[in-house]
Amino acid sequence: MGIQEGRITSATVGSKGRITIPAPVRIRLGLLAGDRIAFLLSEETGRYEVVPVTCPVAGLRGIVCKPARPVSIEDMNAAIAGQGAWGERRRSLIRARAASVPRRKARP
Repeated sequence: MGIQEGRITSATVGSKGRITIPAPVRIRLGLLAGDRIAFLLSEETGRYEVVPVTCPVAGLRGIVCKPARPVSIEDMNAAIAGQGAWGERRRSLIRARAASVPRRKARP
């Protein structure tokens, strides 16, 4: 099996191990700045596949809790105006996410 013309795109690995994914590949994968990608090793072929890491909508279920009591429009408007509720909730989510990410060990 040979490589078909027009089906191969290359990139160069820089000194820090970084690559720039060519625009046609980013477009084909639907990648935008800040998106994550995964490298999947195929045990059959020994080759890696580059795939976008996506989160299905179903995976978001339960991320927002139901309020203990119904919230009125006036309460919502007050919270939006003050950004107090959202700001604190956002900070707590960021702290929780940071705590759940494993730390990398420094290279010797």
